[in-house]
Amino acid sequence: MKRVFAILAFLCVLGVGEYFVVSRFAIRHETLALFDASRQRPISVDVAVRRDYETKANLGLWKLPLAIISNGNTVKATEYSFLANVLAARGYLVASIQQDLPSDPPLMTHVGQQYVGRREVYIRCEANILFALDKLKKQHENVDYDHITLVGHSNGGDVSMYVAHQHPELVSKVITLDNLRVPFVVSDGMKILSFRSKDPHFLTDPGVLPTPEEAKARGIDIVHTGAQHTEMSDRGPNSVKEKIQETLDRFLRDSASSALAPADTKTPMIMNPGDY
Repeated sequence: MKRVFAILAFLCVLGVGEYFVVSRFAIRHETLALFDASRQRPISVDVAVRRDYETKANLGLWKLPLAIISNGNTVKATEYSFLANVLAARGYLVASIQQDLPSDPPLMTHVGQQYVGRREVYIRCEANILFALDKLKKQHENVDYDHITLVGHSNGGDVSMYVAHQHPELVSKVITLDNLRVPFVVSDGMKILSFRSKDPHFLTDPGVLPTPEEAKARGIDIVHTGAQHTEMSDRGPNSVKEKIQETLDRFLRDSASSALAPADTKTPMIMNPGDY
């Protein structure tokens, strides 16, 4: 019996080691410095892809799934490598788009207006995504552009949810980290995973989260992390990032039939990151 446990422990260590090797050494990164002449706007895109899957795609053996990451306000697009590495390790072509620029107006809140007055910001970011998609199609042909996964933190999460509302025919999955303004898409054809913070300074607007009944019926997974809103990027502690990675990896693996517990938007599924 001890020998059996020893073998199982070795296999677990081997699995963790394999993921470490893939995430650190087998993922290729490339920065695309794009420019949208119609809007006179530079758009930086950090691309991450696992080399062996990219080779298979280039040989025409399969198509890479595509994930687009949108950054939170004032956070760099490159500060979500803990998410990009999980997606790339799972075989995704990952495009992290720098959605805001230092020259952009400050992100303002106007209580009483739709999305607290940020619709124009979402439209701008939507244009960034569509422009980047057009450029990616010319450089990476063997990619599935018809079933996109949108990922975003904070304002980037709202951008992801907004684009999913506008282009449901293109989006298959949405993964958000504490989006606060744009209501969730409620659709049978779209898988949604959302990590929520426990932060009194960043409260979710009424009507954004689905009801428990909607979440259960539509297979929407709500994960209450207990983390702070600003910890959901590379700036956060490893304990938070590692637990988000574990759940994200499980979601991607089981997205066809999620193994996560049924969502409950009132009672936290997970009380703190240590309970994942």
